[in-house]
Amino acid sequence: MDTPAPLLPVNVSHRDCRAFADALGRVGDKWTIIVVGTLSGGPLRYKEIQHRIDGISQRMLTLTLKSLEADGLVTRTVFPTVPPRVDYELTSLGDSLRPALLSLFDWVMQNQAAIEAARAAYAIKS
Repeated sequence: MDTPAPLLPVNVSHRDCRAFADALGRVGDKWTIIVVGTLSGGPLRYKEIQHRIDGISQRMLTLTLKSLEADGLVTRTVFPTVPPRVDYELTSLGDSLRPALLSLFDWVMQNQAAIEAARAAYAIKS
């Protein structure tokens, strides 16, 4: 049987691992995934995003959008109207995240039952 290729290069530095963990922490956040998915259809106003995401508080949506903007995944455009109109949109970097999130989502859906069974078996042993 062939040995599978390692997931990461053998000489991964501590710095690289920290960068990976930092990025994974951001994109693996529950609200980040949902906001990126919501914005994948195009630009939306704040209230439109809030209405499309069940259960998100105003504070959590604001914090998530600010973090995504700081990471370069979302742009915020203010239009000089009265009252001001603000649109949020995925950047090209944010849009490039969509395939990875979709792959991870597919993996979870395909393996969720096996994971739950393994957790139940582990709980019985513990």
